[in-house]
Amino acid sequence: MKVTRNTVAVITGGASGLGAATAVALASRGANVYILDNDSVRGLKIAKKVKGHFFQLDVSVAEEVREIMDLIHEASTSLHILVNCAGIGPAGKTLSRGEPHDPKVFSKVININLLGSFFCATYAAERMLKNNCSNAEEERGVIINTASIAAYEGQIGQVAYSASKGGIVGMTLPMARDLSAHGIRVCTIAPGLFQTPLLEGLPENVKISLGKQVPFPPRLGKPDEYANLACHIVENEMLNGEVIRLDGAMRMSAK
Repeated sequence: MKVTRNTVAVITGGASGLGAATAVALASRGANVYILDNDSVRGLKIAKKVKGHFFQLDVSVAEEVREIMDLIHEASTSLHILVNCAGIGPAGKTLSRGEPHDPKVFSKVININLLGSFFCATYAAERMLKNNCSNAEEERGVIINTASIAAYEGQIGQVAYSASKGGIVGMTLPMARDLSAHGIRVCTIAPGLFQTPLLEGLPENVKISLGKQVPFPPRLGKPDEYANLACHIVENEMLNGEVIRLDGAMRMSAK
């Protein structure tokens, strides 16, 4: 899909980290960007930076998602790109000092990371379906979900996070197949260790140490590198139903 000034892109979790970088990258290519996030302060700041729009949203609430997608479609009369970056990653073991994992925490991670991604995808696809196509090979939209290498090599304390990201990996191909008849592509990016808000609270020496665990380049990933891949997926029509690891060849150890 060629990005033009008529292209409408929706970014969940777009107020910071990977989502914010993707919003900037798509806007630089001319897209009309909508930031969806529960952080209104950062969200409004990024929306102003990209000359776009902001809606406060809890992605885990299906009706909220549907209402926002309706508002975006009514305002722009179209929706072409969805990039799902909203997510959380609290730590918690299956058993910790003999105590079971907090079921509320586990459910919250699944609801935001997995269900939130699905809700946004299905309601965005519903609006993409209304985009006009002149022939069977012309695409109506592109959906990009965000998983993690923890979907494959979850560490100690990542049972909820890994389960949520594994679900995103698992739904990539069937979602792409479901939507293929409608000219909508679906891909997933599985990042490794990136400079995002999830790591912001760590001391600098710890972040440097984590970066050295990456074979090459031996550093944390940059949000712009995720954004560049997201833009490439949008522009490369043969990328569909694929999960792409973006991790510098890193394979996570148990801890």
